[in-house]
Amino acid sequence: MQTEEKHETTVATQDSCPLLGIDHLELYVGNAKQAAYFYQSAFGFQPLAYAGPETGVKDKASYVLAQGNIRLVLSCSLIPVSEIAAHVNMHGDGVKVIALKVKNTEKAYQNSIDRGARSYLEPVVNKDEHGEVSLSGIHTYGDTVHVFVDRSNYKGLFAPGYEEWKPSYCPGEVGLKEVDHLVGNVDWMQMNVWTKFYEDVLGFNQLVSFDDKDISTEYSALMSKVMSDGEGKIKFPINEPAVGKRKSQVEEYLIFYKGAGVQHIALETDDIISTVTQLKERGVEFLNIPTGYYDTLAERCGEIEEELSSLKELGVLVDRDEDGYLLQIFTKPVEDRPTVFFEIIQRRGARSFGKGNFKALFETIEKEQARRGNL
Repeated sequence: MQTEEKHETTVATQDSCPLLGIDHLELYVGNAKQAAYFYQSAFGFQPLAYAGPETGVKDKASYVLAQGNIRLVLSCSLIPVSEIAAHVNMHGDGVKVIALKVKNTEKAYQNSIDRGARSYLEPVVNKDEHGEVSLSGIHTYGDTVHVFVDRSNYKGLFAPGYEEWKPSYCPGEVGLKEVDHLVGNVDWMQMNVWTKFYEDVLGFNQLVSFDDKDISTEYSALMSKVMSDGEGKIKFPINEPAVGKRKSQVEEYLIFYKGAGVQHIALETDDIISTVTQLKERGVEFLNIPTGYYDTLAERCGEIEEELSSLKELGVLVDRDEDGYLLQIFTKPVEDRPTVFFEIIQRRGARSFGKGNFKALFETIEKEQARRGNL
């Protein structure tokens, strides 16, 4: 079944300093040690590096975890007044930095400023005995920032100021490979503002768009546009609320996050059945999809390689586009605030984002909102 998504791909903008992919994601959290334990235990991330008082960093602690090509940095403040402390106080745990790989951080920074971006970090080079890491950064929606990273001249584990982190407790990986996409929630009438920002500043193209007719239920709706770099390595859907009878998931997020920010992180696997089975065994909670969803799956999506019984048991969703199909599943929020959650996705050719699953998914989310009293 082919979807009816609104594709608006254009010729990629030629840029003298192209983006090479996502380097890492940094989350500001209330307790980095405990958050690191959670992401190790629940999601199978492996300990890589640590920075804190023991490494000469006096005002914060940061733990770096890795799995496949995914790098998470979990940072907390060690003092009551700091950028991290203010961020956590306002938003709870959440994504602060989406770090992007580049060949030249000064050029990436200057290009962005010349095109209208607001400076977050002027170009700086950090050095130690393992080499150097160059950084610069710009503001995006809410308190989220992009940091440009060039570590081509660095041979250490992560960056200067970090040392090897090798705890005795180290559960195995679960098969997560890449960051597939990151979804940003922005306020009313701000979606076009920020999609234009990505187009003008970073040379992104609009890959696909969804309006309130595509993403709606009886009670709530939202609109979304997916922005992507020229080579499709980086994909950022941008959501905004749409008028409905009750609060949408985007409105709930904006209320509890106190502004725009990263709503969910989609992580890619090559075997979603194995990955999700392991995640459930480790206590990760997923949204419960109505079993009736699977009654018409074969009719909607055609032949697939996976056993329907296994998908039904796990609650994995399936959708097909003209290039193939995808499998996806969504966790419940991983914070006490109903804000950040994760998507686990496996692509079998499909380049889309699961439009055929929107209705079932959003009705399930609304049930969770109703339980919290936020619908």
